[in-house]
Amino acid sequence: MIKVENVSFKYEDEYVLKDLKFSVNEGEIIAIVGKNGSGKSTIGKLVSGIIKLKEGHIYIDDIDILNKKNIKLIRNKVGIVFQNPENQIIFNNIYDELAFSIKDVSQKEIEEKIENALSNVDMIKYKNHELYTLSLGQKQRIAIAETLVRNPKYIILDEPTSMIDSSGKHKIHEIIKKLKKSGYTMVCITNLAEEILFADRVLILDNGKIAHEIQKKDLLEKIDILKQYNIKEPTVLEILYKLKENGIKLDIKDFTVDNLVETIKGRIFNEKSN
Repeated sequence: MIKVENVSFKYEDEYVLKDLKFSVNEGEIIAIVGKNGSGKSTIGKLVSGIIKLKEGHIYIDDIDILNKKNIKLIRNKVGIVFQNPENQIIFNNIYDELAFSIKDVSQKEIEEKIENALSNVDMIKYKNHELYTLSLGQKQRIAIAETLVRNPKYIILDEPTSMIDSSGKHKIHEIIKKLKKSGYTMVCITNLAEEILFADRVLILDNGKIAHEIQKKDLLEKIDILKQYNIKEPTVLEILYKLKENGIKLDIKDFTVDNLVETIKGRIFNEKSN
């Protein structure tokens, strides 16, 4: 579990986070949303140990991040993927990039870890390619593989699709869903409407604090809260909301386009049968 307790953080004299409190349970995805400059990325950097915590406490599996002796352990437990993969890639060759992150294991284990990580992001055939030959979306998948190869328990995704095209976004979204099924715990920092739906909970950051916490099952009922904070609602929620306004209430198990279509088809079939 990740626990953030009474965390405040400032750049120079201005606080971007104020007495922040939230937790992340094992195996869940939370989405942190909010306007630009609200401190979302700062949270990711604090939790992953990239920037130093000065006020409050962050615990990773009860390990206090404030203790300098724990930083290496924290960084092994928490991986982070930034919005621009080129900012975290060091080597030109993909194999070299991933191998650099693996320490104190045999060559056979290195090969296995690299192949597993690349398979998880559907990039195994690029194992020995040069990174300059890849698209930005493919580079982002390599950045995710570089995180996976270290086998972290928690993954921070800091606006991972904000710089890539729609095809690349779809690939990353499929990877997120796959990692969720594999049991990874993730914090998705995003402003993209559709990515909210991958989360079990949505945390709305405003004025340095968590203004609202919304369970996924309650998103439709609390869509006005998203609007209040100028957060674009996912298309599926928007459709369901419009239908509800017109007296048509649909109960769907998951907020996906496929699920919506199947529910509507079932509704039409039942009405024809009656």
